[in-house]
Amino acid sequence: MTRQDIRVALTIVALVLGLGWAIGYGVGLMTRPASVVPENPPSEALKSPARKAPRAASTEGNIRYPDYEDVYVNDYADLLDPAAEERVRDRLIALYDHSGVEMTVLTIDNMGMYGHGGPIEPFATGLFNSWGIGNAERNDGVLVLVSRYDRKMRIEIGAGYDRSWDSRMQRVIDVGFLPYFRRDEYQLGIEAGVDETIRELTGAYPGDWDMGTAQRGWSWLARAVDRVGEWVLSLLLVPLGGVALWVRRYLRNRDRPCVQCRTPMLRAGEEADDEHLDGGQRLEEYLKSVDYDVWHCPDCGHIDIHRYKSWFSGYGACPQCNYRTLSTTSTVLSAATKSRSGRKRVDYDCAHCGHHDSEIRTIPKISDSNSSGSGRSSFGGGSSSGGGASGSW
Repeated sequence: MTRQDIRVALTIVALVLGLGWAIGYGVGLMTRPASVVPENPPSEALKSPARKAPRAASTEGNIRYPDYEDVYVNDYADLLDPAAEERVRDRLIALYDHSGVEMTVLTIDNMGMYGHGGPIEPFATGLFNSWGIGNAERNDGVLVLVSRYDRKMRIEIGAGYDRSWDSRMQRVIDVGFLPYFRRDEYQLGIEAGVDETIRELTGAYPGDWDMGTAQRGWSWLARAVDRVGEWVLSLLLVPLGGVALWVRRYLRNRDRPCVQCRTPMLRAGEEADDEHLDGGQRLEEYLKSVDYDVWHCPDCGHIDIHRYKSWFSGYGACPQCNYRTLSTTSTVLSAATKSRSGRKRVDYDCAHCGHHDSEIRTIPKISDSNSSGSGRSSFGGGSSSGGGASGSW
């Protein structure tokens, strides 16, 4: 690759990176919530609460509210498969550990089976207060209630949120939940809606709290594309991939003068290439880890050999001969468990020079969540004054 090639490539890379950062930062600023709940992770005193049995079902007039078996997800309408239920629970545990906010998801078949035949708002408020969702002092709990056959849902929020949060929860319902519920895709809707609710509460999606503004912007874009459909992603990737291939082809095929006599050089064919390559280079081409182009000057006979690494090769550079002919294999010596780490041997073998090396690596223990959120078995005694938003489909 000539100096001009390098300058062109670096300029293109800089433009792409700069444009990507600007897009992400701009989207991150534009989609950032006006305010978020303060970070208030649970104190050490709350990290290992005494286990309590779930509270019994309570009654209010003719209404008998369902009890809870879990403080995060109670899928009584069977809208989630076990894997999805675990994903939602993990996100709600992470929210609690990050902010101290108690958020719970409840699905039921209908409200009539609990003695309620009216609108969903008073039922959700009464259920929220019956369970005591949220911190008793901050009243920052959140209840996501889905009544499948009533085709209604409600996000009920604690009394600690001001009235501006009602419209924000309405946006979450309209954007995160209802588009999926209208297609009877309840599992997708609950997962997407929970993510949107957490983002509205904290300013970031689950797991994105430590990201910068630009990274959060790209995270939002990725989820927006996922909501619209994979075909939109294809529309974006096809032109970007085309530009990348065009740039690579341009840099590889463009006319180049001879560095000695300035005569335009000619590129040799694949068979003619091999006459000018050594054994290691020919092996790299055979393994498809590197492709070579040989350019020759028709006047002075000068030869230039240009090397192009494969984007998807499984071979690395050998420390002994420097050819990309080094393969890597791993052998587990002892498997990791929750109580101890494991060990594996990694072998490196070069197909060109025969170099061999190996090393022993540690396999981390299988994580067993012991965070404060995962140990909770009861709510904090919070209450709601009827704030939140509702939706139907």
